[in-house]
Amino acid sequence: MASKRIRALVAAAALLATTAPVAAQGVSGDYLAARQARLSSDYRAAVHYYIRALGADPKNPQMLEGAALSQLSLGALEKGVPIAQRMDDNGVRSQIASMVLIADDVTHDRWQAVLDRVAADRGVGPLVDGLMTAWALAGQGDMTGALAAFEKVEGQRGLRGFALYHRSLALAMVGDYEAAEAIYTDQKDGPLQMTRRGAMARIEVLSQLGRNDKAIQLIEALFGTDLDPALAEMKQALEAGEELEFTHVRKASDGVAEVFYSVAAALRGEASYDYTLLYSRTAEHLRRDHIDALLLSAELLEDLQRPELAVETYRRVPHDNPAFHAAELGRAAALRTAGKDDAAIEVLAQLAETHSDMPVVHATMGDFQRGLKNYAEAVRAYDAALELYGSEDTSRWFALYARGICHERLGDWPAAEKDFRAALELNPEQPQVLNYLGYSLVEANEHLDEALSMIERAAAARPESGYIIDSLGWVLYRMGRYEDAVAYMERATELMPVDAVVNDHLGDVYWAVGREMEAHFQWLRALSFDPEDKAATRIRRKLKVGLDAVLAEEGSEPLTVAGDNR
Repeated sequence: MASKRIRALVAAAALLATTAPVAAQGVSGDYLAARQARLSSDYRAAVHYYIRALGADPKNPQMLEGAALSQLSLGALEKGVPIAQRMDDNGVRSQIASMVLIADDVTHDRWQAVLDRVAADRGVGPLVDGLMTAWALAGQGDMTGALAAFEKVEGQRGLRGFALYHRSLALAMVGDYEAAEAIYTDQKDGPLQMTRRGAMARIEVLSQLGRNDKAIQLIEALFGTDLDPALAEMKQALEAGEELEFTHVRKASDGVAEVFYSVAAALRGEASYDYTLLYSRTAEHLRRDHIDALLLSAELLEDLQRPELAVETYRRVPHDNPAFHAAELGRAAALRTAGKDDAAIEVLAQLAETHSDMPVVHATMGDFQRGLKNYAEAVRAYDAALELYGSEDTSRWFALYARGICHERLGDWPAAEKDFRAALELNPEQPQVLNYLGYSLVEANEHLDEALSMIERAAAARPESGYIIDSLGWVLYRMGRYEDAVAYMERATELMPVDAVVNDHLGDVYWAVGREMEAHFQWLRALSFDPEDKAATRIRRKLKVGLDAVLAEEGSEPLTVAGDNR
């Protein structure tokens, strides 16, 4: 409920509120190109065309706002300031222009300008304006007024926890750690629910209070023992008796950055990616070392199918930052999305050298190599990952499962089966593993009863998975239960109507129950979906001579209904 309330408040102002004529005659081509580029999230091209169009029609409010929005989306808020100022001077009311100008005021500690803009109802939106007012007052040294402003936001429905978090940050900023910690614990409705970032802020507060033991307990309670580098560093320092510096908000502008980041994090999944990006980009601008904002922006750019911009954003994370490995993993994924497989592998190879003790790095390399069908290289990467996982770490199941797939593709079935069964020991009801092992046993014509049991369990867990339902139909077919197989194979083709393997399987099942015309139809459909060469050759042979003849040619047993003594 709170996230919906936040979405309603931050989106209260229209994103593109102007209704002036679209463009002056003669520049409509540039304007339309700019608009299309912006709608496609091609912000760099949008800026180019907006600037060209503005050369002929410099006061057009829609083009001005589009240009400012595109600059902000690129992470170049400072380049949007003159554009936003022109809109403001022309009396154009725009949420984008206000966001850009307020961010510029905050950057230069022009706190009274921020307060004046909010008072004149030319701010960003109700939630941001309320918290920003409090931080602006803190920036002016008026903590009494700031705390009163935070309390005003706390009174709004659905926003109490959001505002309390920011009040605790403000108190910690001025060194009142006791009051900051009290906010986390002295709540009538129970302690505040914390994000990862909020938890880390509280851990720093506890350390400042000399309560390292409680801070360590908090880390273990919230994050367990498998910690990422940032949390591991914190815990190590706490165990060594060090006092952690309070770093989450050092000055009021950091607090405003946290407002924009908090809103972006709350909007993730609730609002459009491009709208959410405006808030994370503003947080980046206000605090250059806000790594969480950088990572969020990069992820949003990936969601917007702009991997080249995501790569640029990931690269801004410093090498010595604890989140560097996460940024590099993201950069590698974005490079691969952009079709730059070699560059992605190179990023992971370098990361495997600098962060050789992190299993996730090697496992990700394995995933990449497996995706490229470099199965031998993938096995080596998974080997390295599995050597690093702790013996009690049940998350090892996926690396075992993935390595098993690679062994199977390399033709080493004993090694594959060993990995699949080891994965099931760690995660006994995992549907992917149950299905893959069960299907592989069917293809090997081994332990069919066990295979059926595995696939039935997988199907119960994932009844809408076309792959799993196909496996269930296929094991019944291989067991000679052709009539039972029909319904499952038909359901599989409903779930995956354009999959070559599934349609081929349905053709075989139809043939087995005497529905030869329908079998031919399904085989023809399978051919139309670009099967692998070997499968395509076999399907064409079935179309020519029938399944029985193909099985005889292959030396396979003829089709026999279970229980048939003929």
